[in-house]
Amino acid sequence: MQSQNSTLPLTERIDRVRLIRAENVGPVTFARLLERFGTASAALAALPDLARRGGRKAPLRVPARTEVEREAAALEKLGGRWLFRGEADYPRPLAAIDDAPPVLAVLGFPALLARPCVGIVGARNASIAGRKMAERLGHDLADAGFTVVSGLARGIDTAAHQGAIGGGTAAVVAGGVDIIYPPENAGLYHDIAQRGTVLAESPLGTEPQARHFPRRNRLISGLSLGVVVVEAALKSGSLITARLAAEQGRDVFAVPGSPMDPRAQGCNRLIKEGAALVENADDIVTHLHAAAAGPLREPAGGHFRSPIPATEDERELAKARHLVVESLSPTPVLIDEVIRGCQLSAGVVLTVLLELELAGRLQRHPGGQVSLV
Repeated sequence: MQSQNSTLPLTERIDRVRLIRAENVGPVTFARLLERFGTASAALAALPDLARRGGRKAPLRVPARTEVEREAAALEKLGGRWLFRGEADYPRPLAAIDDAPPVLAVLGFPALLARPCVGIVGARNASIAGRKMAERLGHDLADAGFTVVSGLARGIDTAAHQGAIGGGTAAVVAGGVDIIYPPENAGLYHDIAQRGTVLAESPLGTEPQARHFPRRNRLISGLSLGVVVVEAALKSGSLITARLAAEQGRDVFAVPGSPMDPRAQGCNRLIKEGAALVENADDIVTHLHAAAAGPLREPAGGHFRSPIPATEDERELAKARHLVVESLSPTPVLIDEVIRGCQLSAGVVLTVLLELELAGRLQRHPGGQVSLV
């Protein structure tokens, strides 16, 4: 189950999966814990005390080592493996986003993720013209050397994958990497698993639920240098993906459509707001080749070399907990504003926020914002 490119011991790989699967631990908290404690093993040992200090009385749920080892064996039996953030074969564009998944399960050929990627998303109830456009874009972009990334959904996603399958495509699924959804795409799923890449951050066996799809969408945009929207209503998941792409500093493209078709209203609005208008793949290729040549910033917390020493004393933390909780509310606020408002060091505030989140009292939001639960 260990990649040839892995620099992590097997025990650390298992512990990292246990840590990200622990109750109240998300990608940002995972990164903070490893920065603080250096290894997943040390972070796991510290979880109970951190949660208690944040006000939690019940113990946190953490998967047993044997449970994760069974999942590793099951993934290997499927022909898949895990990619860990910080390792050489983890996709660099995805590693550069703040809430990158610490671990991805992949089937097929993850080397496709090392190529420049472009996302194609759109309506599930797509028109024939929309599906033809997505398939043509998928084919031409893959032919130009890009890996086409989409979500294996009905409509535009399906057409984009079908167009790109011969040149390189990656399907990001909302559930476990072993769960086929929608069921009618079983043939396409198996084709991509054999000729392309299927990936997920959820545990094996996870059935996709509504809350999983926005999280999945950030991976489509995070893997990609740009995202193309082909048909999208004004309230659609595709526009969420476009917004996430813009927040991640990626290019957004949109195919225009008739003002009379509700499925074109989202794309037309994106163009009004500054998205690049797309009529063919050439409109995308020149733009993205330039982006691919530029440097990506190194991921914050991607390489966890050594622990950051804890210099806060308990009296300072006790005072800080009161100030931080008092400054928070159910309305999201920037962490930088909390630090300035409390007039405390960043390290102390981040430690208190970590304790509160592990206790289930804090929620993180995009853009470095937090709120009280």
